[in-house]
Amino acid sequence: MKGWLFHLAVLGVLAVLAVILPAYHANNLARVLVLAVFATGYNLAFGYTGMLSLGHALFFGAGMFGAALPVTLWGWGGLPVLGTGMLAGGVVAAAVGVLALRTKGVSFMIVTLMFAQAGYLTLIYCNAVTGGDQGLVLPGAARQVLGLDLTQDGSRLWLALGIYAAALAGALGLVGSRFGRVMLAMRENEERSRMLGYDPYTVKLKVLVISGLYAGLAGAAYGVFFGYAGAGFATVQYSILPMLYSLLGGAGTALGPLIGAAVMFWLIDFASGLTNAYLMLVGVVLIVVVLFAPRGILGYVRERWLPWLP
Repeated sequence: MKGWLFHLAVLGVLAVLAVILPAYHANNLARVLVLAVFATGYNLAFGYTGMLSLGHALFFGAGMFGAALPVTLWGWGGLPVLGTGMLAGGVVAAAVGVLALRTKGVSFMIVTLMFAQAGYLTLIYCNAVTGGDQGLVLPGAARQVLGLDLTQDGSRLWLALGIYAAALAGALGLVGSRFGRVMLAMRENEERSRMLGYDPYTVKLKVLVISGLYAGLAGAAYGVFFGYAGAGFATVQYSILPMLYSLLGGAGTALGPLIGAAVMFWLIDFASGLTNAYLMLVGVVLIVVVLFAPRGILGYVRERWLPWLP
């Protein structure tokens, strides 16, 4: 109960920020919330189940183009394309998982990276449909969801908050369930879990599909919210980002991805205003966090003060 109340309080703070923030910061917060959905799905696979993947950019890109292509090809818009994007992410994750989960450890990481790179090259080569390097611009008429005009910063932020709240509730419910305890068992000792009668392949495939659904929803939302879908969002950078968000905020904590995404986003925004070598400053901060809080920011808080955090 404490965990649910704490997370509700955080959502309440975000709702207050949605009311008081000026347009520029409201737009940035919407972007952070969408990326936090992406990282929350990644955290289910990595932080809770122990699958280190470098292929999540493929699921994110599948979700983005799963939303953008119905808009450009058939004139769809609004809520349906968010659903098609989410479904695309889950289907691609299932296809990748069926093959990649025959490996584990470093081999799994490399195989998922190869799939992601193949997906990126496919988007580039199919430029007649996907727009290649230039991508696709979504018309304003297609960016209307539940009566909200997503060309406006305020509407965009409120829908982003609603999607993140649903994603967070889903993650909390999952990790608190019996299946969530099986996920943790897989992370801690896969062989012992097998001896208890759980099939690691099946469990991990289910988690990877759920993680892909999260990534697909985030990719679809990013494309619809900001009116653009490009192959650049399927590069390896977008596989590394959710991993960094999870590690920085606290892998294996429900709110860690949000904290990591927010800290990283505004750290880059602040550092880029100080120096052209802003990535060096960001790297120094990440090294300090790893040295003094190896479990991430929220992991450190849980370890020292709030052991009941999920």
